Amino acid sequence: MIVVMKKGASADEVQYMVKRVEAMGLKAHVIEGTERTVIAAIGEKREEMKNSLESGPAVDDVLPILAPYKVASLEVKPERTEIRTGSLSVGGSSLGVMAGPCSVEDEEQILSTARAVKAAGATALRGGAFKPRTSPYSFQGLKEEGLKLLAAARDETGLAVVTEVMGTDDVGLVSRYADVLQIGARNMQNYRLLEAVGDGGLPVLLKRGPSATMDELLLAAEYVLNQGNPNVMLCERGIRTFESHTRFTLPLASVIYLHQKTHLPIVVDPSHGTGHTYMVPDMAAAAVAAGADALMLEVHPNPEQAMSDGYQSLTFDQFAETMDKCRAIAGAIGKTIG
Repeated sequence: MIVVMKKGASADEVQYMVKRVEAMGLKAHVIEGTERTVIAAIGEKREEMKNSLESGPAVDDVLPILAPYKVASLEVKPERTEIRTGSLSVGGSSLGVMAGPCSVEDEEQILSTARAVKAAGATALRGGAFKPRTSPYSFQGLKEEGLKLLAAARDETGLAVVTEVMGTDDVGLVSRYADVLQIGARNMQNYRLLEAVGDGGLPVLLKRGPSATMDELLLAAEYVLNQGNPNVMLCERGIRTFESHTRFTLPLASVIYLHQKTHLPIVVDPSHGTGHTYMVPDMAAAAVAAGADALMLEVHPNPEQAMSDGYQSLTFDQFAETMDKCRAIAGAIGKTIG
């Protein structure tokens, strides 16, 4: 249910209703809008609860939440969520660009990449320190040493750091170095991990699983939101289909659909979504035109020598050209990068 408070309801009146909700055995999520405050009452509900809440002071209305996901629903929060952390702004009129290598390989690689993407206009540095690979014999990342190198790159360039956390035991460690915690596609339905990042204070970038439906993605986000962390970004990175001409199939219609269902910002990853460098610039531009709130792009100083995903990584010059194209499209639809 949504408890809609009257315009001008005081903090004491809101807190009183929060206690009323919690006394019924429900979880209360307070969402403050520009005009009024609503309280999402989550849990098993009965009709008499609705009647009781409607009688509360300063309550304007009590409405059912029809979507299976509750806190993520546009029904609960019609105003778009905007996320700000360090140099990264996502949502509203701001188009975020997270760029960097698939894997942190060494100091020179990550520092040179950070400098190049910053110069071209990126607003955050992405890079993997812990790498979930299909084969156990593939490069698994530098782990904490990689996190330290990402932090050093942030210290030099000022770029916020986006990096993946793979397990509940690593959340504290990664949080000491990162500005945004990425949940990879393989972990989209790792519910204990989702709860663990929800307990923390850092923004979360949640990637869609390769076979996940939209509702499954939104319900995965609900696990994070339900722990009290409102700063979740949903990332479309492509899904597995019968088609083999690309690594995955990148459905940009997801951006439009999700904007009709949720207030959370939508990120598009055309690097994984296509798996081919030559496709990335045009798909990035198309994502911006479709209304994406941010892009995630793989960039490497020498893709041919990359330890992972070189075949879908942009060179520094290619990234700069892609940024010029995306900046022009963003301006045409009233957005700015940064």
